Amino acid sequence: MACAEYSFHVPSLEELAGVLQKGLKDNFADVQVSVVDCPDLTKEPFTFPVKGICGKTRIAEVGGVPYLLPLVKKEKVYDINKIAKEIKLPGAFILGAGAGPFQTLGFNCEVIEVKAKRRTGKLNFVTCMRQTLEKHYGDKPVGMGGTFIIQKGKAKTHIMPAEFSSCPLNSDEEVNKWLRFYEMKAPLVCLPVFVSRDPGFDLRLEHTHCFSHHGEGGHYHYDTTPDTVEYLGYFLPAEFLYRIDQPKETHLFGRD
Repeated sequence: MACAEYSFHVPSLEELAGVLQKGLKDNFADVQVSVVDCPDLTKEPFTFPVKGICGKTRIAEVGGVPYLLPLVKKEKVYDINKIAKEIKLPGAFILGAGAGPFQTLGFNCEVIEVKAKRRTGKLNFVTCMRQTLEKHYGDKPVGMGGTFIIQKGKAKTHIMPAEFSSCPLNSDEEVNKWLRFYEMKAPLVCLPVFVSRDPGFDLRLEHTHCFSHHGEGGHYHYDTTPDTVEYLGYFLPAEFLYRIDQPKETHLFGRD
C-alpha cells in the first residue's frame, strides 16, 4: 500500500489549551480547558484497554470515503497489525473512528482536558475545536485525537444499513437517504480525530464514532439538546500524519 508521511505542527499543550479555551467560549456558555494528568481510561465509562493517551502520537488516514461511495469497494479491507507497522509503531494502541484498540501500553501522561456545557452556537463540539485551530494556526496543520464523553443530553448519530447500497450514491442527499439516523442519549463515549487543515492528502477533516454501555452508538454528528448538553474530553496533538492507500479518484460528498 502507498503510504505518505507528513509532520504536523505540534504546539505545546499549554498553548493549545489557551487557544481552545478562547475558541470554545464562542460556542458554549461554560468552558474550562486545562492541562491535566490523563485519568485512568481503563475505568468506566471509557473501558479502554490502556490507562492513558500518550507516547508517539500519529493520525493514520486509511483509504477514504471514495472506497465506500458511490459504490463500495469490498476488496478494501485493512489489517490493523499492518497499519501499525506502516506508521512505524508495531503493537500500537489505535483508537478513533473506524479503528479499534490493539495492545495495552499501561502508563499515563499529560493531556488537554476540555469541559464544555450548554451549547450557544451552531457548531458541534469537534467542529468548534477544529475550526478554532484552523483560525489560529492557519497554514500550519494541527492534528488532534483522543476521547470525549457526552455526559448529559442527546446526540444525532447515524449507522450504516446492514447491506451496502446496490445503487450508486452520488450526493449527500442520496447518502443521507441510505443511512439510518437516530437520536441517542448520554452517556456516550466518543472517539474523535480531527485536522485543522488538509495539507493536500484528501483528508476527512473530522470523524467521530461513539459507543455506550446501554446499547447505543454510531457516527456522531451533533448534540440535539444544546441547553443541557455537557462534554468532557481528553486530547493530544499528533506528531505525524500517515496517509495510507489514498484514493486516486475522489469526491467531496459523504463526509459529514
